[in-house]
This record gives sequence, C-alpha cells and structure tokens, in this order.
Amino acid sequence: MPYQFESRVRYSEMGLDRKLTLAAVTDYFQDCSTFQSEECGNGLDLLQEQGLAWMVLSWQMEIARRPALGEKIAAQTWPYAFKAFYGYRNFTLLDEDGAYLVKANSVWALMDMQTGKPAKVPGEIISHYQMEQPLEMGDYPRKIQMPKDCVRRDAFVIGRHHLDTNHHVNNSKYIGMADEYLPEGFEPSLLRVEYRRQARLHDVIVPMVHREADEITVSLCDEEEKPYAVVMYVRQAGFGSAGEAPGQTAQTRP
Repeated sequence: MPYQFESRVRYSEMGLDRKLTLAAVTDYFQDCSTFQSEECGNGLDLLQEQGLAWMVLSWQMEIARRPALGEKIAAQTWPYAFKAFYGYRNFTLLDEDGAYLVKANSVWALMDMQTGKPAKVPGEIISHYQMEQPLEMGDYPRKIQMPKDCVRRDAFVIGRHHLDTNHHVNNSKYIGMADEYLPEGFEPSLLRVEYRRQARLHDVIVPMVHREADEITVSLCDEEEKPYAVVMYVRQAGFGSAGEAPGQTAQTRP
C-alpha cells in the first residue's frame, strides 16, 4: 500500500488565489517521502551515518486542480523501481473524496556526499521499502530542452531561507522562484522540472524566461546563463484526470 499522511490546506501554503501553490504541493510530496523513509528505517540519520543523500533529478506533475484554503487533502507516495544509483518514486495528492488532485513521477539519485558522485543504492535500503506499481502517466523525457529565444530577467542572490539540510537550494524553492514569471491567471495542467546543478548560499540566480500562449519555460541559471534548474509549465484543455485514485494500476516504465 502507498504511504499516506493527511492534512488541510493552510493559509501559509496558498498563493494570492487562495489555492495551494505548486511549490507547496512539492513540499507535501517531499515531506511524504521523508516521513515514509523515517518510519521504515531509511531516514536522515542513517543516510548521514553512511555519508549518503538522495537528490531529486526531475519532477513530472499532472495537475487536475489545486485545492483551496481549508480543504482536507492526503499526500501519498511509493517507490516503484531502483536501478544502480537511481530511485523512481510516484506521488499523489488526493481530495477528501479520494479523487486525484495531482499525480507525480520523480527520478532521484543517491549521492556520496564526500565524493560528490552517485552511489549504488544498497540492497539494505531497498529492502526496507514496499514496492508498488507505477502510476499511469504521460511519457515525457527527463531532460527539458530550453528554447533559444529567452528573456533575461533580474538576477537575485540565494539566501539561507532557500537551503535545506544538504546546504543547497531545496528542490521546491526552484519551483517557487519560477512561479514568479507565470502570467496572472495562468493555470498549468503539467509541470516538468529538471535539476542540473546545485545552487548554494550566495550564488546568483539569473532567470531566463520563454513564454508562449500555453507553455512557459523558466531556466534558473548562473551569471553565465548555465542552468541550475529548468521549469516548464504547460496549459492544456482537458489534461489531467480528477478520477478516483486508489489502487494505482499503472503500466508505465521507470
């Protein structure tokens, strides 16, 4: 069974439209997988003892709707594959009736924090998780091609509030940064994120923005315009399903 925790949409998690922000959705997913790992014996203390850390490489989120202030919600997660140093994990955000609000697929890499290189996932870590089948979702490449005709926006500096326990910018913070360049009223049905490098305290972020009618891509770069992360938003009529969730019976590949 998927791991689950329940909550309500808080004032501190919503945007100007009184709905859960996409960065907050990502926080729910990150918290859900962290809670599962802590409870099954693969928590932060174990990883720290072994000099390891999980780094997310990409997100793919299919968004049926964003819940509003006060709504009761449940976040779910489960791993469905491990290959070499990669981990593959699905997430869902459900409403009070068990319907999908958001489906997500994610790809992670286990890193050796001393060498900065990927490390093969130990069998002991894998054995602590209950594997499930992957969700049925669209098939998109992990890498995002950044359009050439981008507009350079004002740069800003990374502060401590952007960092997590690994001392680099947390993955949800990049989404919050990119959200700043969405036009008012733009409601994406698909979010894709590719993480390329780690930004750290006092690094300078230069946003490069490409806009089309139903697609916006934000590349969060260094001063030489080399990306730390690329975030793509797609608005597509009828995309995403709010159907009932339980018993994921997916057929997709890692």
